Formats: sequence, C-alpha cells, structure tokens
Amino acid sequence: MANAKELRKQIGSIKNTQKITSAMEMVAASKMRKAQERMSKGRPYSDHIRTVIGHVAMASPEYRHQFMIEREVKRIGYIIVTTDKGLCGGLNINLLKTTVKDIKNWVDDGVEVDLCLIGNKGAQFFKSYGGNVVAASSHVSETPQMSDLIGSIKVMLDSFEQGSIDKIYLSNNVFVNTMTQKPTIKQLVPLDAEDDGAERARWDYIYEPDARQLIEGLVTRYLESQVYQAVVENVACEQAAKMIAMKSATDNAGDLVDELELVMNNARQAAITQELSEIVSGAAAV
Repeated sequence: MANAKELRKQIGSIKNTQKITSAMEMVAASKMRKAQERMSKGRPYSDHIRTVIGHVAMASPEYRHQFMIEREVKRIGYIIVTTDKGLCGGLNINLLKTTVKDIKNWVDDGVEVDLCLIGNKGAQFFKSYGGNVVAASSHVSETPQMSDLIGSIKVMLDSFEQGSIDKIYLSNNVFVNTMTQKPTIKQLVPLDAEDDGAERARWDYIYEPDARQLIEGLVTRYLESQVYQAVVENVACEQAAKMIAMKSATDNAGDLVDELELVMNNARQAAITQELSEIVSGAAAV
C-alpha cells in the first residue's frame, strides 16, 4: 500500500487535472453556444435552396443539369467531415466506423472509392487505414469560411463533371441536441429535383439570365452550402461532445480523489494504530 506522502502527491496531481478539465468544459460550453447560433442561421438557407432548385428544374424541363443525371456507378466519392482536435469522446470514431462500413459495402460490389477529407482526425485515420485520398482540408477554424473548403469541394465536383466519379456522398455528424450527435451519410450528387405539388401553383419564374445559367449557379451554390453546413454542424457537435467528455472527466477525477482520500485516511489510521500498539507494548515491557 502506498504511504500517505505518495497518496497526497497523487491526489494533488488529480486535483490539478480536474481544474483543467473543468475549465475546458466551461470553454467548450461557451463555444458550443456560438457554434449552435451559426448552425441555426445556416440551416434555413441550406434547406430552402434545395426547394428552389427543385421548383426551377421542374419548371424548366428542357434543361437538366448533369448533377441531376443518374448514371451507372463505377466509382464513388466521399466527402468526410471530422474534427481537427481530439478530447471529444467517440464523436470521430463513431462517424468513421459508420463511413468505413458504408465504403466496404461499395468495395464488395466492385466499386472504387475516392476520399475528400475535411478535418485532421479523418486524415490521420485514413493514413493508417488506407484509401485513395484525392483532396484534404485540415486546420479548419471554429468559425469555418467557405474559402477554406472550396478547393477540396471543387476537386470532387470536377471529378463528377468529368465522369470519373458517378456518385458523391457527404459523411458528417448532425447535431441533434447537446447529448446526441448522429453520424449521417447522405447522397450529395446526383441530386433529385423533387416535385412539390403544394408549391406548383405558385411557380411564376422569370429567368434572368436563362434557365440553364440559373440552374447551374443554384446547383453549385447548393452543393457548396451543404458541405459548409456539414462543417458548421460538425463544429457544434465537436464542442458539445467535448463539453460532455470534459464533464465526465471532471466527475471521474472527483470520484478518484474521494477514493484515494479514503485510502490515505485508512493508511494514516493504520499507522497511528500501529504506533499506539508499539507504545503500549513498550510500556508493558517496562
């Protein structure tokens, strides 16, 4: 059994760690609120632009953008959004497990896979796991800008336009609430122009310039906004997961301190009892 001095030193070390994790929890909570605000502001735009694309495409059947055309699948691409830093529980590993499982299903069917990685943790994982990484963006800040992502996104979209990729999927964590972040994989392209019958009666578009240029611009902006929104949501997920992980670490440190203090008190009590026994024994011998 460790002596009291060693136990006191260990308890002091754990308390110092507890102070650090508690501070990190408060920082993550503050950052999470700001990230949630950015996420909430971006969702209406990313959702509504899809509806607009559907209406314009349905109202102009003479032109169909190549991002809306299905073709035989021989090669697919994944845009995978992970965090740059750790200390966020199982956020990244849950997403990567889900993505790798989905990739394996395609590989088993003889389909080749290209990867676009956003976030340092994804790059580290696939460096050891393996995979054909064609584009990567790391060190994306907690306030991501489209300029940080546009290069990697363009590589994948250009590959689709050139016919070297037949489908592109977007894999990221979706913020459900503070306790829940859900790994999600959705098809980015080709996208379907959904026909919303409830809105058909209100279609009255005047194209300026023509429908082709308008749809091309809208589709490109839509795809960029989807990836950007995925990154923004992932930042909110990261801060929420980090806050929960740091809270668990702080609570666990407190429990460990209590256990060590109990062990230290028992050891000190045993030492006092032994000294008293030796004194009594010595007095009796005299």
